[in-house]
Amino acid sequence: MNKKIEIIPAIDIIGGKCVRLSQGDYNRKTVYNENPLEVARMFEDAGISRLHLVDLDGAKAKHIVNYKVLEQIASKTNLIIDFGGGLKSDKDLKIAFESGAAMVIGGSIAVKEPELYLSWLEKFGSEKIILGADAKNGKIAVSGWQESTELPVIEFIDEFHKKGIFKVISTDISRDGMLSGPAFELYAEIMETLPKVEIIASGGIASMDDIYKLAEMGVPGVITGKAIYEGKIGLKEIEKYNQIWL
Repeated sequence: MNKKIEIIPAIDIIGGKCVRLSQGDYNRKTVYNENPLEVARMFEDAGISRLHLVDLDGAKAKHIVNYKVLEQIASKTNLIIDFGGGLKSDKDLKIAFESGAAMVIGGSIAVKEPELYLSWLEKFGSEKIILGADAKNGKIAVSGWQESTELPVIEFIDEFHKKGIFKVISTDISRDGMLSGPAFELYAEIMETLPKVEIIASGGIASMDDIYKLAEMGVPGVITGKAIYEGKIGLKEIEKYNQIWL
């Protein structure tokens, strides 16, 4: 292996608890831990430095909800947290950053209110704003994946890349929480078309082999949740992988 990929565990929050959904379906929810801070500390103890934290209640309510969980994890660990879910206003972003988010993710808002999203980019800088480009059959999906659009994923990313975005998280919804392998072809196409975009792969990770393959492709980061919670990827494996690159 001659390329390192950053492994970013995901914690999804509903009712203050650590959960996972299958294909973004709130009716297909599994609660993995009552205490997200406990989970975050386990990740930190395994040598992980970054966390992907999603406020699923916020995504449904269309405003930030679980900022206390964010605050607790940010204040009691050294994890670098990217935070998303329901961020729809300047006030939401202010709360997220004040609660300890290092970066925030905007997906639906970039589709529905692009001017507002671009104002955040101007106000906070491209280091702090991540574009959420969630895909369903190659098209952008929004509102916690409840709505599909006709916007092709690569065109969507390109449009915002031209305006200063370079960090992008792209989840293939059909694979999310399904442990069916990530969308290798989609990420290869994004990297080939937009080589300066820092793409984070998400959805479908089933084993460390998936992560090794993404690393070989040159994908800089990968988010994984269910594979860790279901024991398909051990924290010891992640720790061992990270130590190779110390």
